[in-house]
Formats: sequence, structure tokens, C-alpha cells
Amino acid sequence: EGPGPIWLDNVRCWGNESALLQCPAAPLGVSDCHHREDASVICAAPFLLRLAGGPGRCAGRVELLHAGSWGTVCDDGWGLLDAAVVCRQLGCGAARKALRSAHFGPGIGPIWLDEVKCSGREAALWHCPAEPWGKHNCDHQEDAAVICT
Repeated sequence: EGPGPIWLDNVRCWGNESALLQCPAAPLGVSDCHHREDASVICAAPFLLRLAGGPGRCAGRVELLHAGSWGTVCDDGWGLLDAAVVCRQLGCGAARKALRSAHFGPGIGPIWLDEVKCSGREAALWHCPAEPWGKHNCDHQEDAAVICT
């Protein structure tokens, strides 16, 4: 239980907000709660996504940390909407290019995602429709990459 005022109540986020205060809720400071109802979260590690093998932080092969191992994304169906999610998630601006065929060299480790089909509005790459984690028909010569603005 926390001390002090309860600032938010009846919070109803959609999941695409960039801040908790953007979620619909009761007016700030208006609450019928007690501290025994305090909400909590457990966050995942902050760097579950990276770009590797490229010329800088915002261009490279797409790699994901899952189950303790860094792995890649297959380029089957890979396009600008998928790249847009990656670039936004990394704070790298808009997607300039969605690259295929291991453009920045083949990765190593598991191929975590295949047949990724983002709408472009997802908050994270792993929210996009795709085959189940680790299920693929690819090799590392088909690793996906991006170039962001």
C-alpha cells in the first residue's frame, strides 16, 4: 500500500497511449479507492528490441530478446508497416526502408518471428500478428532489417 493521495481511479487504457495520463480516467485526484486497492505493474526488460549490424542505432537487422536469447525476424511479408512499428518503438522516427534478405548480414541464434503483419499502429513489434514465437520456415539469409529516419 502506498501513502498519500490517490491520483487516478477508473483508468481505462487502450494500450497505444504513450503516457498513463492520456488514458480515460476519473478527474485527477477524484477517487473512491483506498490504498489496499493500489495498482502495480511488473515491467519487462527495457531493451527487448534492437537493430544490429547496421551503421548506427536506427538502422540494422531487427533482433528481439526472448526467453533469454537474442534472435531475429524472418523477412516473409516484411514491409514498411512492420518497420514503422520497430522504428517508433526504438524512438528512431519514421521508417524509411524495410529491408529483406539479411541486408545487414545474417544474424545468429533463434529466428523468433515469422509472417509478421503489423497494421503500423502497434506499440511494440510483439503486438503484431505473426506466427507463434520460434515457429518459422526461414534461415538467417532471410533476416529482416530497417532503416529509420
